Amino acid sequence: MRNDANTAIKVAIADDHTLFRTGVKTSLSSRKDIQMVAEAENGMQLLNLLKHIQPDVVLLDIQMPIMDGLTTLPEIKKLYPDVKVIMLSMHNDHSVISKMMEIGANSYLTKESGSEMIYEAIKQVYEQDFYFNDLTNKALLSGLRTKRVVEASAPPEVSLTDKEVTILRLMCDEKSTKEIADIVDLSPRTVEAIRDKLKTKTGTKSMAGLVMYAVKAGLIEQA
Repeated sequence: MRNDANTAIKVAIADDHTLFRTGVKTSLSSRKDIQMVAEAENGMQLLNLLKHIQPDVVLLDIQMPIMDGLTTLPEIKKLYPDVKVIMLSMHNDHSVISKMMEIGANSYLTKESGSEMIYEAIKQVYEQDFYFNDLTNKALLSGLRTKRVVEASAPPEVSLTDKEVTILRLMCDEKSTKEIADIVDLSPRTVEAIRDKLKTKTGTKSMAGLVMYAVKAGLIEQA
């Protein structure tokens, strides 16, 4: 799902704090490549809006009345799989961030993030599916270490081809689909197909899950 180069990225925000919503909208309104198309006070209101408006990226607060971000995220991913979701929160709890990334979030920002970081996150998730920062990286690795202690088990035996391993490593290295396609000399569409096949083979549902699988399987070095 990509717009033409001259078309703005359509963004929606769901947050129960009017002042915060207004602040984000104001900071993004000066960006010519961003278009705010919808705002909601809770997840239920957002899902109703999504029936009529299809944004490219949703900024989703975790704590909201009636229907919070935790409940809303999987619904968005199920009904609108192409919509990218950036989770917002006042907190930086590693377990929460790890859970959000595992169930489909494309990034996670604290509400203290500056307008420049929010803008950069929107651009990155739109163009490259994910925006990883120190917070998300530490949370994923922290979650992985906790799981290792609790489960103390290796990942399921999966037979990956050399090409699949190469592409998985490049994905973990935060290369975009186009960059990977150029490196392995395949079309971006083929790379996306291999990415989907990797998810099926490894039993993961998101890029975060694939990163965790790659670390568990020893395919990449753990920081």
